[in-house]
Amino acid sequence: MKRLFYFILLIAGFSSIHSCKDLADEEGNPLLDLNENTGLIGPRALSREVTNAGMIAEYQYAGLLLTRVITEKASITNVEWSGDKISRLTFNGFLDLDNDGVLDTDSVSYTQQYTYGNLGKLTMISENRSVYRRAAPVAPAIVGVYALLKKTKAIYTLTYSSTTSKLASILMRRGEDITSFAYTDYTKAAYSYLGDNVSLVSKQVGKLTGGTVFEDPTKKYDFGFSSYDSQISGYTLLPFEYKVSVLISTDINDDRSLMLSSNSPKRASATDMMPFVPVPVVVSTNYKYDPQTYMTQGFGINYFYKPL
Repeated sequence: MKRLFYFILLIAGFSSIHSCKDLADEEGNPLLDLNENTGLIGPRALSREVTNAGMIAEYQYAGLLLTRVITEKASITNVEWSGDKISRLTFNGFLDLDNDGVLDTDSVSYTQQYTYGNLGKLTMISENRSVYRRAAPVAPAIVGVYALLKKTKAIYTLTYSSTTSKLASILMRRGEDITSFAYTDYTKAAYSYLGDNVSLVSKQVGKLTGGTVFEDPTKKYDFGFSSYDSQISGYTLLPFEYKVSVLISTDINDDRSLMLSSNSPKRASATDMMPFVPVPVVVSTNYKYDPQTYMTQGFGINYFYKPL
């Protein structure tokens, strides 16, 4: 519940935005200066998301293709391509697996393989994940080494609307990678839209019996997005497959579903649907934009771009 909504943490921690002048990308090219009424002309890429507390994400490219993302605590996502489609993604770093609003001290490593359907849409992601926990130190060492805590295998199945072709749902089945493997856990995410923008994500988390029977969910959340602007979201510059990987990196990361939208919501909410009378948590923001109508600031985050 402490991490029920991502933006609550951002607004609480980053409400006073400091200057972010004179930043450069990984190649030394100057990024868009948010403190001037200027902008990039021509093709661009999202380069960094920054707050006064530090960098949230840095995006690196080979030509037009996203190849690496560096996030908090030096976590690294490597992206591999086959032609114009992402074929494989690997992550090594730290995540908030227990949903308490703080990155875990356990180290996480996973590999995801991407499968596409006849129409070229991403339809399945197979994942192998390992979680490592630091053991107690053995003298004379003062810091213990990381030891394998758990290995899991998961399958994510994506479906799309037959009328709009937009992402309709993601179903995850997961089990511990042991000799007598069986799927024991599931998550279900259902997406609703208003035009080209996500308006609601309904998330369920629960257990599987016998690998196939879905038990009643133990957690249920609704994430709403509204009051969209008419400008361009910088997330439109990122590959769809990478954005999906962000959403499925933990069981409940659906507050990040605004990444799927063409525009930016000025109002967002999260609701725990398990209580008899659900009470939404609501936050709002005003955005700043550059002359090319790309967002440059909102929800406590500064967005920087680089020319392509």
